Amino acid sequence: MSHAPSARSPHDARPIQPSSLSSVNKVRRLIAVARTRKRALVLTHDNPDPDAVASACGLAWLLRECAGVKAQAAYGGIIGRAENKAMLKVLHLPIEPVARVRGKHDLLCLVDTQPEVGNYSAPVEHPERRPLQVAIDHHPARPASALCAYHDVGGPTGATSTLIAQYLRAAGLVPGPQLATALFYGIKSDTRDLGREVDRSDLESYAWLFPLYDKTALSHIEHPSVPAPYFAAYHRAYERARLHGGGSAVVVDMGEVYVPEIVPEVAEKLVSLDGLRWSIAAGAYRDELYFSLRLNDKRFNAGKLVRQVCAPFGGSAGGHGAMAGARIPLRGRMAEPMAQLLFAAFLRAFHLEPGPGAPLVP
Repeated sequence: MSHAPSARSPHDARPIQPSSLSSVNKVRRLIAVARTRKRALVLTHDNPDPDAVASACGLAWLLRECAGVKAQAAYGGIIGRAENKAMLKVLHLPIEPVARVRGKHDLLCLVDTQPEVGNYSAPVEHPERRPLQVAIDHHPARPASALCAYHDVGGPTGATSTLIAQYLRAAGLVPGPQLATALFYGIKSDTRDLGREVDRSDLESYAWLFPLYDKTALSHIEHPSVPAPYFAAYHRAYERARLHGGGSAVVVDMGEVYVPEIVPEVAEKLVSLDGLRWSIAAGAYRDELYFSLRLNDKRFNAGKLVRQVCAPFGGSAGGHGAMAGARIPLRGRMAEPMAQLLFAAFLRAFHLEPGPGAPLVP
């Protein structure tokens, strides 16, 4: 079976539903901006998740097909989580580490992040030759995004892959199994199987992609082989996890981690504990402290809380209602004391008394 995307005219594609009509106008405005450029770099946040990778590949294809520009999808950091590595390996996605990208670009497109967040690794440009910017992201809008030549940020959508799928549908482009699987998995993983912060647009895009994606490939992605350090990281996390507030919250300092993606994965696993309202995991990787928050409490907004608490420590932070994270440069500071300061700040934000807590595993 061919994995190449297929392009069709608007007359051959599936008809655009009324709820998607706004996407037509969005695509027209995006294409109008892109057509004034020659080379586009479509960049994810560092250490991208499936939603970011799929969105970057989808947008790059859209720009090539509809705007006639050369477009390359790229990412900074690493792709270390087993499922994410399997996604690239199984689907052979056309995305490269940004360090390997050659040549100048005059259009920088940010997906699943925004200029103000700063959690991406754009090539250094001369101030007088800074590329035109585009930002497409489902996370809450940041003020700096409004300065982009084109921006589509914020809103109720649960995944950036949903936005890109809407664009493709509005443009009359039908993705082949390779890209369709990536976008489908991007929506599926970011919304926790359509169970978290889901909008009607997520459901529509999920349904549109369902007959297009490769079911066997997705199974290989969702059930990958994992390295021995994966089990060691979980063993260490469970031993170090501490309960607070009578079991309503759990925090864990994972110490040095083998890949940064294991930090949000552990936070996601811990928040499933019966009776838990929120979980926090922290881990050090290459002189940076990675921090992840998960909520089961709708009285709080994870994204706003992380930005507020982490602002004094520097670095980048972001997220939305139920999930958020931060990346804080250590700059010679010790990771463990920094993690404990952050934990104490969050405990106070949740009106809990800082302290050693009780072991999750006696």
